[in-house]
Amino acid sequence: MRFASPNWVVVVSMIVVSAHLVVADEPVVIERLGEEASLAVAAFYGYDRTIPLEARVVERVDKDDLPREKIVFRGAQGFLVPAYLQLPANAAMPCPCVLLLHGWSGSKENWWQDGNYVSGGQLRAALLTAGFAVFALDAQCHGDRISQNDFSPVNHLADPSSGDPPRKGYFTLPEIYVQTTRDYRRAIDYLATRSEIDRERIGVIGYSMGGTQTFALTGVEPRVKAAVAVAAPAERSKYSPVAPQNFVRAIGPRPLLTIIGRADDLCPLAHAVALQALLTGPAKDQVLFDAGHKLPPDYVPHAVAWMKRHL
Repeated sequence: MRFASPNWVVVVSMIVVSAHLVVADEPVVIERLGEEASLAVAAFYGYDRTIPLEARVVERVDKDDLPREKIVFRGAQGFLVPAYLQLPANAAMPCPCVLLLHGWSGSKENWWQDGNYVSGGQLRAALLTAGFAVFALDAQCHGDRISQNDFSPVNHLADPSSGDPPRKGYFTLPEIYVQTTRDYRRAIDYLATRSEIDRERIGVIGYSMGGTQTFALTGVEPRVKAAVAVAAPAERSKYSPVAPQNFVRAIGPRPLLTIIGRADDLCPLAHAVALQALLTGPAKDQVLFDAGHKLPPDYVPHAVAWMKRHL
């Protein structure tokens, strides 16, 4: 079901979805930023494009009968960023490319694993079959970048028998979100150097944390042409630098699909609907599943079809 509103503030307290009445515990109020504030948020995600990428391929292996390259490049603050690039078989070159943004405590490996929490292997394989290249990097402090957090996972819990308290991470959640978004902008710089990639057809699909970063990256990076935000956690505060609603003005008319579970405890349904209502472009849609934060693999065809339609 689609919702649209020309207002600057959307309030949702009771909605009808697939003939089921959903009543929120309290009204959901989400504000769209004004033009000046939107520009200020975009500036916060800026980076110095003159910093050399120093990109290089450090590994070539076959994954699911297709070559996969492991690439490292310099991120926006000088960190080395590891990423995977895989090209479709027998596709006309240059081909469109979809960036895959993983969730909190995940990694780029998630997109090469079948049957996991995000159905990552299924999504990647479906995109490759449809003729898209795929590119995935590790978020800051995740995967191969765990050294940036002193080799401790972001959800680190101490062994209770040790008597040691859980160790606090060195980066806050917003810092990880912002740095990763900047690094994906650098990733697009790198993709522009690859003759196999059509730089005019760059899409983004993100799950959970990656869904929130999809809003941010699409909002601050005009080279993103279409996006799918899956199970993006809610953030009501307009003062948060990572709140999805703070990017809807900058996303403008570009196609954006949101996919959410009706029982997602990280993004209540009323909030998801209110956020969707803020989007102003003609090419927007929302797909709801009878699920929580973990969606069934059935979400994959919707995400791939969106990219086929808009890239």
